[in-house]
Amino acid sequence: MSLPAAEDDAPETLPAPPLPAAGGLARFVRGSLGSGASVLARAGGALVLNKLLAVYGGPGGLTLLAHFQNLMALLTTLPNDGVHVGIVRYLAPRRPGSRSWRLWLGTGALLNAAVLLLGFLALPVLRGPLLAAFRPSPAWVLGVVLGITLLTAHAYLAAVLLAAQRLRAYVLLTIVLSLLGPLAVAAALLLRRPVTEALLAYLLAQGLTALPTAVVAARAGLLAPLRGRLSQPALRGLGRFLLMALSVLVCSKVVDFAVRDLLIGRFSLVQTGLWQAVAKLSDNYTMVFSAVMGAVFYPRLAALAAQPAARRTYVRAVLGLLAAALALGLGALWLLRDWLLPLLFDARFAGARALLAPQLAGDWAKFLCWTLLYLLIAEARVGRYVLVQVLSAGVYLGLLALLLPRFGLLGAPLAHAGRFGLLLLGCLGYFRGYFRR
Repeated sequence: MSLPAAEDDAPETLPAPPLPAAGGLARFVRGSLGSGASVLARAGGALVLNKLLAVYGGPGGLTLLAHFQNLMALLTTLPNDGVHVGIVRYLAPRRPGSRSWRLWLGTGALLNAAVLLLGFLALPVLRGPLLAAFRPSPAWVLGVVLGITLLTAHAYLAAVLLAAQRLRAYVLLTIVLSLLGPLAVAAALLLRRPVTEALLAYLLAQGLTALPTAVVAARAGLLAPLRGRLSQPALRGLGRFLLMALSVLVCSKVVDFAVRDLLIGRFSLVQTGLWQAVAKLSDNYTMVFSAVMGAVFYPRLAALAAQPAARRTYVRAVLGLLAAALALGLGALWLLRDWLLPLLFDARFAGARALLAPQLAGDWAKFLCWTLLYLLIAEARVGRYVLVQVLSAGVYLGLLALLLPRFGLLGAPLAHAGRFGLLLLGCLGYFRGYFRR
């Protein structure tokens, strides 16, 4: 394929509307509330899924669910955190259907296909650490490949909808995705199928959302015929986001997978399930936070690239709101811990209450860190973003080595809190210019 030298014609781009200094926080709140239905659906679906696996599979079933979702993340992190984040960044200022829109859209689709193929080729090579816990048949592995392909197609098309500011369609499709997975798991468990088959049903049901997403995007005129060549600027631009996503894959997803394996070997599947209950609770509200920030905060941040003063005001206002709101919300979860853990999981998970405080403290720091790190993503600061990921993973592993022998299972959430507490201090120092009026 030929590589054209330039694609970005000025008439094909849309100017970003100015942001009044006093309107940034109000816009963030309105956008957050506007996406509330999809956020609630995703959170509700995740809670139902956790409850089903906890009741029918016990702590071991919940650990298998986390392991399976981690496997999904390993295969989809590069598309989701790389290509899709980049495609929102670069399609947002372009007119749907224009020449540059089609070039970026086609290049993103080809990169997704290449990245998925590499991941699938790695499955046989890494079969032991990735798949051994599921004791898979060849048909089960093929089902995973099909489900991941469909799910990635849905996520890519959803990112295109988001770039075109089709928030209503994005919200509705997210609700459909959130409902299909738990329904499929419930049906499989009611039919007395093994947990591994229920997990596969969960993935395939979510992947089917790609079909209505494609129809919606096509009817909106966002899937104009693609140009039959790669775009060199698009490859460079999306490549930077892929490098950042690769650092997340290695320093976060792979590390999480390895830590869970370590805890299973050190404390048994059932004991690890107690830690996993706390981690799954964290995953649920982390998903809510990520959904809001990805749909509301990040697109606006990208649109303000040419307005540094307005962007500083926006970031400062959002960070202040989040610091207070997250402290109240996470504090409420801690106060309700004795009632919440048995309700969301099962009475057998009451022992996880002692692990909750450091997890919540670490998550408060984590969310504030992520808010600031979106600045590096929006500016495609690859080297600095990768360095942060490497240092964060190194600190986490070092703290685990120090704390697990001394505190036992409690050492895992303590290491999490220490990791993000130190990272937050570093981020506040690096971005101190955003807090000077």
